[in-house]
Amino acid sequence: MEKSSVKGSSGLPSPSNATRRPIRRSRKDAAASIHPTAIVHPKARLSEGVAVGPYSIIQERVTIGPRTTIGAHCLIEGRTTIGADCEIFTGAVVGSIPQDLKYQGEESLLRIGDRNKIREYVTINPGTAGGGGKTVIGSDCFLMAYAHVAHDCLIGDHVIIANSAALAGHILVEDRAVIGGLVGIHQFVRIGTLAIIGGCSRVVQDIPPYATCVGYPATVFGLNVEGLRRAGVSAEVKRRLHHAFRILFHSQLAMRHALQQIAQDADHCSEIQHLIEFIRRSKRGICRA
Repeated sequence: MEKSSVKGSSGLPSPSNATRRPIRRSRKDAAASIHPTAIVHPKARLSEGVAVGPYSIIQERVTIGPRTTIGAHCLIEGRTTIGADCEIFTGAVVGSIPQDLKYQGEESLLRIGDRNKIREYVTINPGTAGGGGKTVIGSDCFLMAYAHVAHDCLIGDHVIIANSAALAGHILVEDRAVIGGLVGIHQFVRIGTLAIIGGCSRVVQDIPPYATCVGYPATVFGLNVEGLRRAGVSAEVKRRLHHAFRILFHSQLAMRHALQQIAQDADHCSEIQHLIEFIRRSKRGICRA
């Protein structure tokens, strides 16, 4: 998976020694900076350079990687592992039990990669027994304020989830997808790589890779041309994808016949091959134009 660097900054006050109360630390996390009003369980594992802001709570089974900063009034709980160089802002609730009536307190986990930005009041739930027992967020993602990621979601790398977007359970989001503000996504939906979903859309079927989609319900409007450009996709691959989208969404062919036709152009083109396989694996159906 691709990686990029995101600069971190704690922005946390540094109280004087006179006002700092004693904090139990192991040798491993002795270099962590913990505000005196924060509550950190003695068994929580905080790596070197971690900073925890005022009134935040870090519970027992949490592991936080090097140089990650936790803002004010955050709650990190459950079997949650957070990678290096992440920034978690005010009021985020990370690892609280799933919002699922079938959840019976079974062991589950939440794993978050490196260099993620999790903005104000974001909520992220761990997995459930019925969905594999884990929620996973990759690296270099940006979750904007009030976004929600429900149980058993699998989020790739370099994903952007804008303000107040809500992902129901069991959703798959592939690398470099962009989900607009106030978007609602139905459970078990899959979002393809480099797809972009416009704000306020309602998504009830799978969004194909490389697509631009918007609407209530969401429909395909064409290729995500800007996203492909930023990802450095070649002109030849973009030409092939344009041709494939015309066949898939504007030829009046049944989907299986359209797939057969574009498969003829899939040789030595991993993007076309991925598009075909993504559609073939769909269980909820694909958004159409």
